[in-house]
Amino acid sequence: AGPIAPPTLPDMPNRLHFLLRRLRERLWVKPLLACILSVFGVLLAYLADHVPIDWKVPEIAQASVIDLLKIIASSMLGVATFAVASMVAAYVSTGQSATARAFPLVVADDTSQNALSIFVGAFIFSIVALSASTNDYFGKAGRFTLFVLILLVLATVVLVFVRWVDTIARLGRLGAVMGTVEQVTSQAMARRQRYPHLGGLAADGPPIGQAFYARDTGYLQRIDVAALQRSAEEHRLQITLAVLPGAQIVPSRPLGYLRPDHDGAAMPDDEDLRQAFIIGANRHFDDDPRFGLVVLSEIGGRALSKGINDPGTGIGVLGALQ
Repeated sequence: AGPIAPPTLPDMPNRLHFLLRRLRERLWVKPLLACILSVFGVLLAYLADHVPIDWKVPEIAQASVIDLLKIIASSMLGVATFAVASMVAAYVSTGQSATARAFPLVVADDTSQNALSIFVGAFIFSIVALSASTNDYFGKAGRFTLFVLILLVLATVVLVFVRWVDTIARLGRLGAVMGTVEQVTSQAMARRQRYPHLGGLAADGPPIGQAFYARDTGYLQRIDVAALQRSAEEHRLQITLAVLPGAQIVPSRPLGYLRPDHDGAAMPDDEDLRQAFIIGANRHFDDDPRFGLVVLSEIGGRALSKGINDPGTGIGVLGALQ
């Protein structure tokens, strides 16, 4: 990074995009959002009673609403438990048949996370709505609105369950894991092809200038080149990077070098520069195409071990690499 135009193309991964992808690898995020939406759904039925409009809606018996909510509450808890057990089994299978490094990709499967979120959200919706209905919380308009929401929840649960059954049959299977690793590796390589120097210029000759170092130990997960560019323009200097995403970082290894454009230029604070480098305990596929190749090689190496002896998977890995 030096005095060049910062990367502004829409497909250039930014820090927010990187953090959102990390949230996708947390199973609690989408179920929490579904629970919040389910509570708002019940509040929507309550607000329908307080809208100053003469509602011309059918009269829905409170007993029928309560019976439907009891059915949803009793069934969704069992379905959610079954979903969690199936997903855990798929995660264990991934570590045993493929490689533990592919675990974040399996956890981030959208279909499974959406299914679990819908099941948990439907359960919370039924519990909250049942508690309100049994205490005469809704009027005529509220019961009708709640009845419509119940029908929508049931339709959504059925559609999601049918789709999820097809997905869970493949989740964690060796072929599906290989395909997912191949896909994310291809995407990372395509991004690196578009930005071969992470949006900067190719380094010319050996690094020259004042080195700056990290305080943490781990793997470099991402470099915020745009932030480094702003610092370079503000202090009128050139920043030469000495590491790439995926590199193992220790405090004695330089992250980069600073070379001012003129004598007497103010140097930026090292702590500000370190903020542009995300260091963690694990490598990620986003900006590290080499990691995807390493994971594919691990899958092939395990398949060719004497204990497994699966040359077909080894051939499949060669095809994925090709």
